[in-house]
Amino acid sequence: MQTPTNLCLVFGSARTLCLVYGSARDARLCDAVADWIHKQLAGYAHLQVSVVDPLDGRSSHERNATLAEADAFLVITPEYNHSFPAPLKAIIDGAKQEWEAKPVAFFSYGGISGGLRAVEQLRSVFTELHAVSVRDQVSIAFVHGAFDQSGELKDEARVRRSFDVMLARLGWWADALAQARARHPYREVN
Repeated sequence: MQTPTNLCLVFGSARTLCLVYGSARDARLCDAVADWIHKQLAGYAHLQVSVVDPLDGRSSHERNATLAEADAFLVITPEYNHSFPAPLKAIIDGAKQEWEAKPVAFFSYGGISGGLRAVEQLRSVFTELHAVSVRDQVSIAFVHGAFDQSGELKDEARVRRSFDVMLARLGWWADALAQARARHPYREVN
């Protein structure tokens, strides 16, 4: 697959992408990763980016309103003890219908595994919530050495290639599922 050079090719129309931050630790690396993602998305006026962050001080009700408005999600998660952080689980479990029939992509980071074990667990959690997880993801191994002093990724070309592919897949699913929800609202069958 060719990597996209324009998000118009990725997201077929104006969409809202919600970045969901996973970490609430002091001196978290989530901010450096999120800053890089924001820089990549900044040039695309038709893509509205919102953020849900465990450190944003908002209530669950306010966060859920942001989640409900989103057409797609990008979860930014570290791996702590072979899993994903508890604050992220609280955000996920604090909502239900907000996730349904919407795509979720993952940008993980960590030590040797780059957060892959956290993402594998998140995939099953989101499946239970009737969300569609995007197969392609971005993973940064050995994240403590991945950024230079100015906050730039040292291996940006590799990460950017993975990011472009993941974003293209996320955009395809966002468009497909938005059209499906418009034709027939999604309801869980008991």
